[in-house]
Amino acid sequence: MKNIHASSLASIIFILSLVGCGSSPEAKKNSSNKTSKGVIGVSLLTLENPFFRVIGDNITNAAKEHGYETIVLSADRDVAKQSNQIKDFLVRKVSALVLSPCESRGIVPSIKEANSAGIPVFTVDIPCKEPGIQIVSQIATDNFGGGKEAATAMIEALGPAGGKIAIIDLKQAESCRLRVQGFKEVIEKHNASGKTKILIATELDGGGLKDQGFKATEDALQAHPDLRGIFAINDPSALGARAALEKAQKENKIAIIGFDGQPEGKQAIKEGKIYADPIQFPDRMGREMFQAFLKYSKGEEVRPELLIPTSLYRKSDALKDPELK
Repeated sequence: MKNIHASSLASIIFILSLVGCGSSPEAKKNSSNKTSKGVIGVSLLTLENPFFRVIGDNITNAAKEHGYETIVLSADRDVAKQSNQIKDFLVRKVSALVLSPCESRGIVPSIKEANSAGIPVFTVDIPCKEPGIQIVSQIATDNFGGGKEAATAMIEALGPAGGKIAIIDLKQAESCRLRVQGFKEVIEKHNASGKTKILIATELDGGGLKDQGFKATEDALQAHPDLRGIFAINDPSALGARAALEKAQKENKIAIIGFDGQPEGKQAIKEGKIYADPIQFPDRMGREMFQAFLKYSKGEEVRPELLIPTSLYRKSDALKDPELK
């Protein structure tokens, strides 16, 4: 009987020792699932704009599926703040940096620091094409092409009468500069064709924000009361422009072309407050961004640039959109 008890006790101790050492295959599997493969540092232009929140959320969700963590920060349009965020990421030794630069030239020294530290840098939405830096891949909307679509919509909205228009821009961001360049190219071709001209009467900085877009539009109306159209480089600017037109009781006299395709912008198109938007796909941008990093981490070839086309979204599209009210 003593021998039986001793044998049983030894078996129990042996089994407990296996569990305690984590030698169970299931225990090892669960343990490895909890181990992060690394951290991706993300500094976006501003999280005040829902567009960038969508990008950040999609990077985070894709990273989580593959065992990576993310730290997504808002640079609040401040290049000095973004530079400090990058320094913190470098101290943390993140696996990669993802940036939408507040100012392409101003962020170059920080990108060079990341290059020197051997940390790969990617840009999303806003490219950085300055010399002397290494960017693994730039994922962005085809902003130049989108600007051309915006001009097509403006020509359509104004009809054969043509007239004066204003541009509410954001010169700080490379993406917005590209939109305006594409817009101007098509307007210039239209004017050269012999048709009634569309004249760009003024260009004002709307900061990419609703309140600043409102103020810029007020200034444009005061200087040019005979405006017939406004091209705003994003939906917040366009919605600010609309509010200014309503205040001046000119909402039915001036056509607004926006850019983005945010839910609020699409709703405004459905209600006839904005004529049209070249819409972007920030969800796809976020997913493509992480896929570029994943390929790089595996030593696979990565495209240095991926431009995602826009799609011109009019009221007819909004009326069929199941996501709108």
